[in-house]
Formats: sequence, structure tokens, C-alpha cells
Amino acid sequence: MPPPLEAADNPEQLERIVIEPLTRVEGHGKVTLLQDENLNIKQARLHIAEFRGFEKFIQGRPYWELPVLVQRLCGICPVSHHLAAAKATDMIVGATELTTTAEKIRRLMHYGQTLQSHALHFFHLCSPDLLFGFDDEVRHRNIVGVIEDSPEIAKQGVMLRKYGQEIIRITSGKRIHGTGAIPGGINKSLSRDEISYLKTDSDQVIDWAQQAVSLVKRIFFEHYDYHMAFASIDSSMMSMVGKDGAFEIYHGGLRANDKQGENIFDHVNYRDYGDYIKEGVKNWSYMKFPFISSIGQADGWYRVGPLARVNNCDFFTTALAEEQRQEFIRNGDGRPVQSTLAYHWARLIELLHCAEAIGELLNDGDLCGNDLLNRGTLQSSGTGVIEAPRGTLFHHYEINDDGLVEKASLIVSTTNNNQAMNESIRKVAGQYLDGNRLTEALLNQVEVAIRAYDPCLSCATHAMGKMPLQINLVNANNELQDRLEKRISGEIRRTL
Repeated sequence: MPPPLEAADNPEQLERIVIEPLTRVEGHGKVTLLQDENLNIKQARLHIAEFRGFEKFIQGRPYWELPVLVQRLCGICPVSHHLAAAKATDMIVGATELTTTAEKIRRLMHYGQTLQSHALHFFHLCSPDLLFGFDDEVRHRNIVGVIEDSPEIAKQGVMLRKYGQEIIRITSGKRIHGTGAIPGGINKSLSRDEISYLKTDSDQVIDWAQQAVSLVKRIFFEHYDYHMAFASIDSSMMSMVGKDGAFEIYHGGLRANDKQGENIFDHVNYRDYGDYIKEGVKNWSYMKFPFISSIGQADGWYRVGPLARVNNCDFFTTALAEEQRQEFIRNGDGRPVQSTLAYHWARLIELLHCAEAIGELLNDGDLCGNDLLNRGTLQSSGTGVIEAPRGTLFHHYEINDDGLVEKASLIVSTTNNNQAMNESIRKVAGQYLDGNRLTEALLNQVEVAIRAYDPCLSCATHAMGKMPLQINLVNANNELQDRLEKRISGEIRRTL
């Protein structure tokens, strides 16, 4: 295991390699690699260099607006923020429990969100790397190349995402930035016609999801040793689990296991997350660095998301996903699977579970119920936690006597993975970087490692950047040694 990223002395004297912006991720960011005089990578930094400030500008707004306001953080996973905020405001309005109909419709909405998000990430953003190889020509290594070479795979990705979007539309009113969840419950149930419409394609969606898992396993096992080793780091992992240890993405307790799979904490009430998770800051990024407080900032970082959830849970409640989980776990040889590229495998097991869970819920008559709302005594604060597609998402709000927000704190999934992404970047750079000359292959290898985490940079903060990507290699005297530029067209040019 390499030393912590901040172990390098006098980083200002190290050579710097800058990748800006990252491509095929949601949002904009850049990477800086710092070399010593022997051309060894000493630090890796994933920068989110501009400030968004959602926690600040929602102050003074009425708490009941939050489920609609905060989902504007992102157009890819708005349902995650919508539901996390709704769960926090449930606490504020004193709704200690939701009605059966309200909870099941929220769960259905969340399954649809996770299904469409996982389909988008795997098929549109990552399958070009996995199908064609990381060093494939840039003009071909994209979704257009997938459509040309594997039209059936591309079609399945589109149709899976479309089905998830239809689930969201029917449960929340719109495909993006819906209004279905409100403090204390939901604002509409489903009609029998809506349920019948969704059931029409349910079996086909499950079949496509099974094919997607088979595809990623085939890719993974064709170059098993490489995929297990690429960007692989040993880390602790945190996720939500059900009371019985079942896989859970809507409501449960927090579980964290160390790199050996040994328990750090388990079934923690997420309202108390502040007693277990702290946030560090660094002066080169607006994205914070969470860590498990009992371990400390240097070693307490962890990973969240599909890899953590599939490793941490004891079982899936749906048969097909559970069968796939058991095969996945066997590849850890008694330890958690630590391969960074195994995020893709775990992600598609989750996609399969969501497809199965949707099918089960659509046969539940409670979706048509009329009891939609619970309220109690107004409280001064509320916390909502949910497993977003990218990992554990925390929302905490405090209000004044007028019901206006006085304080807001959000820890988004990508922020939880921040240090882990930096560690994976350094692992890749140390393996593939020629210290004297930049290559497009290195550029994409670094991005492949980051893309495995499915980062949502606009959730973590907000950056306005240009789409062309540029890597600069600068020596300790701040002299430019080499430069590569990726144009909007995908063309790579050496411009020095």
C-alpha cells in the first residue's frame, strides 16, 4: 500500500501533470499528478476547482421547498436528492413513519432512478472502454462506436434507461426534477392503468438486466488478472444495510467494514452519522474529504457505492441478484472484492436487483392506496440518508421558528469517494506514466479509473469548464516539458 497522498514533503517543488477537464463523467473536474526528481508519482489530486454553494443559498428558504430545490444539484440523479431531502423533511414534520403506500411508491421511484442511472453509466460512458479496450482509437471509443459495432448492446442500454425514466415520470410527475415526494409522504398514488403500462415491459427489463450482468462478467473474466489489478486499492467500505443485513438502498442502518471485511460499525442510526463520519478539507479542492472518525483522517477514508454495497450486504432479497452476488463475493477469497473495475460488475448486479424489485412492487396493490401523508409535531431539524446510485448520500437541515432553513449540510456520494479516487489515480499513474513524455493512453487510463466510481462532480460542487482536455507536464523549475490536447472532436494533438 503506498503512503498517504499527503506524505510528500514540499509539494510545490514537485513536477506537475495536469489533466483538465475529465471526460465521460457527469460534471467537470481535473487531475494533477506530482512527480519527484526521480519521476515517481508522489501525489495525485482530483480537483473540483469551482464552488457551487447549495448549502448556502437554500438558507432562508421554507423547509417544504427542499425536496424540489435540492434536486437541482444534478440532472442525472435528481431523485436521490429529492428523496434524501424528503426523508429529512419527514423528520421535520414529525412523520416518524410513512404510510405503506407512500413508502412503496418512494421505493419504486428510487428503483427506477437507480436502474436508469446504472444503465446510463455502464452502457453510454463505460462500455466503450470495456468493449474496445482502454487504448482503442479515440474516434471509436465512445457510444457511437458501440452503436456501430454492437447495436443490440447499445439498444438494451437505451431501453433500460428509458424504462427507469418512465418509472420516475409516473411516480414523481416528470422524468427530471419531479415533485412526487413531499414532507411526510407523497402527493399521488398510481392508477391501475399506470401500473398496467409499467408491467408490460417488466419481464423484458429483467431479461435485459440479466444479459447486462452476463456481458460484464464475460468482459471481466476475459482479462481477469488485469481487471482485478487495475487501479485496485485496499479500502474500508461503507453502505446502508437492512435490519437483517439485506441489501438496502432506501432505508436502513449504516455499516462500515475494513479492508479485511471486519466490522468497524454496524446498524448505526443514520441520524447519528455525525458521530461516525467527519469531513476534512484541503486547499486545492472545493470537495471535502470524509473519513471515519474513530480511525482518523489519514487512514479513515473509505469507499461507497455499488462495490461497497455488494461487498457489505449479507444477501439480496431478489433471487437472481442474490445468485449473482454470491458469485461476485467468491472472487474476494474471503475478503471484500477490492478491484476498482469491479464497480462495473457490482453496478449491474444492482441494476438486476432493481429490475426484479420493480417487477415485484408492480404486483403490490398498495401502490393504488389513498393514504398518502403522515404528519406529527414540527421538529427543528431533520436528517435524510439514502443510497444514491453512486453511494451513500447525507442531507441534514435545521430550521427556525418560522420554518426557514438556517443550516444545511450535504455529503454526497462522490464526496465520500473523494480520497479513494485520488488513491486509484495515483496507482494508475505510477504504473502507466512515462515520466518524460505524455501519452493519450495515460490520459484515458486515469479517466478509466475515475469513471469506475461513476463520479457526479456537479453534485459534489459545480465547475464550468471547457470540453477540450489538456495535459501539461511541468518540471520542478515550472518549465513546460510536454503538452497534449484533446479537441472537442476527440482528436489528440501534441502542441509543444
